[in-house]
Amino acid sequence: MTRATVEGIAQHVGNEVTLLGWLFAKRSSGKIHFLQVRDGTGTIQCVMVKAQVSPEEFEAADRCPQESSVAVTGTVRQDARSANGYEIDVKSYRTVSASEPYPISPKEHGTAFLMEHRHLWLRSRRQHAILRVRASIIRAIRDYFDDRGFLLVDTPILTPAACEGTTTLFELDYFGEKAYLTQSGQLYNEATAAAFGKVYAFGPTFRAEKSKTRRHLMEFWMVEPEMAFCDLWQNMEVAEDFLAYVVGRVLDERRFELTTLERDIKPLEAVQKPFPRLHYEEAVKILRANGSDIPDGDDFGGDDETILTKQFDRPIIVHHYPSAVKAFYMKQDAEDPKYCMSMDLLAPEGYGEIIGGGQREEDLGVLQAAIAAHKLPMEAFGWYLDLRRYGSVPHSGFGLGVERTVAWICGLPHIRETIPFPRMLEKITP
Repeated sequence: MTRATVEGIAQHVGNEVTLLGWLFAKRSSGKIHFLQVRDGTGTIQCVMVKAQVSPEEFEAADRCPQESSVAVTGTVRQDARSANGYEIDVKSYRTVSASEPYPISPKEHGTAFLMEHRHLWLRSRRQHAILRVRASIIRAIRDYFDDRGFLLVDTPILTPAACEGTTTLFELDYFGEKAYLTQSGQLYNEATAAAFGKVYAFGPTFRAEKSKTRRHLMEFWMVEPEMAFCDLWQNMEVAEDFLAYVVGRVLDERRFELTTLERDIKPLEAVQKPFPRLHYEEAVKILRANGSDIPDGDDFGGDDETILTKQFDRPIIVHHYPSAVKAFYMKQDAEDPKYCMSMDLLAPEGYGEIIGGGQREEDLGVLQAAIAAHKLPMEAFGWYLDLRRYGSVPHSGFGLGVERTVAWICGLPHIRETIPFPRMLEKITP
């Protein structure tokens, strides 16, 4: 017997197949059971007519609880009324393992309850749609860089020093020495870029931020490209081209999932190059004209980013932030050292920063002074300073947070649904 998946069911119209999965839902009308069976690739309706199966099979299906694992054999046929255009006429049925009473019923449940049952909540249509969009985003990210001459080079998760500031580090004991979970692979990326020219790292990063906002996780995934012989302006061109590519891929591959999420795709279709670019000073003027009282030299908060992005129909890039609010490795603007060669790419619709990056300081003496000014341990950066001693060049890069990008593209109100098992403040289970 041919085993089929819901995703590939169109290949089997008119043929008899076996589907292995779980009973998502069912309804009956006396002599017919309508079984909604999901197999991980999708959900399909299986129509069981009493006269066409054994009495034992019909009774077993009638007793079968939600989320029991089942085996269904039948003939595939097209049906325009079905959500995916196909149904299965059941010839035989077997309950593989009967489920206990399932805690997530069709009634409404609060978010706290669903988060406690995250391991089961993942089985819902909504979560399927979100995580399939996430998978497409990740595949698009890899394809973009792989197809453009970037080399994937993994960077350490355990590090001896801070990258983004010492206040958001997860500290641990490393055989009697202090070590930290990585905040970013960027510093190591600079080393690999000096070896290979164009590289990217892709993996989990950790920030011990005591924040409960809808935009923050303690553990998230980030892709970080780094390019030798690349200045800020070239870096911005890569960032906008990259993001437009990723959004385009999702629109090509995941229309069904976006429809399931009731996502308005018009804002996504508007993600076309070029993106508006604003100097920090221009951005501050727009903020103040729209009611913000942001002081001179302050970094932007979530509300500020929302105000800015509402002025445009696509993502925007804000560049030349004040040096004081950015990391020690950012190159200062030679024409006005108060500002640095940094950039943030802000998603529309209030989702804020999804890309942050800029040009790195390539001068040894300037970088040593910056490390000292930030009161960081010089000895921990000895290897990093070596990159400026042996063939230093202008270089740039950025990081894109996968979960924020998923939240924006899916139109989600909170970042917690963008990863299978989110790690949030005071939340580390399941």
